Amino acid sequence: MKAFIVDRYRKKGTLRLGEMPQPALRDVDVVVEIHAAGLNLLDSKVRDGAFKLILRYRPPFILGHDVAGTVVRVGSNVRRLKPGDEVYARPRDGQVGTFAEFIAMNEADVALKPKNLTMEEAASIPLVGLTAWQVLVELAGLRKGQKVLIHAGSGGVGTFAIQLAKHLGATVATTTSTANVTLVERLGADVVIDYKSQDFEKVLSGYDVVLNSLDGDTLQKSLNVLKPGGKLISISGPPDPDFAREQGLNWLLRQVMRVLSFNIRRKAKARRISYSFLFMRANGEQLRQITSLIEAGIIRPVVDRVFPFEATNAALTYIEAGRSKGKVVVKLR
Repeated sequence: MKAFIVDRYRKKGTLRLGEMPQPALRDVDVVVEIHAAGLNLLDSKVRDGAFKLILRYRPPFILGHDVAGTVVRVGSNVRRLKPGDEVYARPRDGQVGTFAEFIAMNEADVALKPKNLTMEEAASIPLVGLTAWQVLVELAGLRKGQKVLIHAGSGGVGTFAIQLAKHLGATVATTTSTANVTLVERLGADVVIDYKSQDFEKVLSGYDVVLNSLDGDTLQKSLNVLKPGGKLISISGPPDPDFAREQGLNWLLRQVMRVLSFNIRRKAKARRISYSFLFMRANGEQLRQITSLIEAGIIRPVVDRVFPFEATNAALTYIEAGRSKGKVVVKLR
């Protein structure tokens, strides 16, 4: 089958379009014929080798973390899905590879595609949807009447998280550029900070939750907007000791992550703020709950561009420029 392959870890490296074997089918797996695949900055970071100490993919491997397509085969222990089902998923770490014609995934990671979405729209959802859900619902326990700051509101995670936070009843502030103010307001943001002309930490105060997806400087400044008892949750690092334990990392890596996050954890503790790092995980049950929100019209996808499959490298370059509004997708069928 045709696939985009990482032959070796290299920063800004080009993926090779080549032939790879059809995926093997385990008892708990479904094989999906891929119609569309979403792109994420995580793809670039994996290609660059940023996560090779914790995600041990051996080159050559297929890249890609978001998929929508049709089930063509099922394992002997699969009970919920059948050939012909239209599905979408973020496959679990160790089974990624959506920049290809087919993929095998654990049934537990897969959900039926929302009926009101195209394949391209559906492929834009899983990773960012699950990330927003795991930050706002699981870790933050965001509830009606609370205030949340979502950084980079026009990005993939941001556009989804704004809508989810509004559904949960929160007051939502977000940071974005001048060009995207109208977009985030349309998604439901109550307070919009134009980072080109305003300093968010001087404007906002008394917030319950911050979702950070930006750099370390933004992370530090975010402490200033949180009230005591608030929660600072980052999806861009630094990883903390809890993450290291959950990943089952060895003693040395646990100590490295303890050191990397020491400064922000110390400052947060001094202000009675909790800091945590989220590295999202595959979860088909959560994706089914997200499907219900999409089919009810509560959350809608934001797709910036759809590239042909052959232009996957160009699509990666486009998202790395940091100017996409919502998600970028490649289309196979």
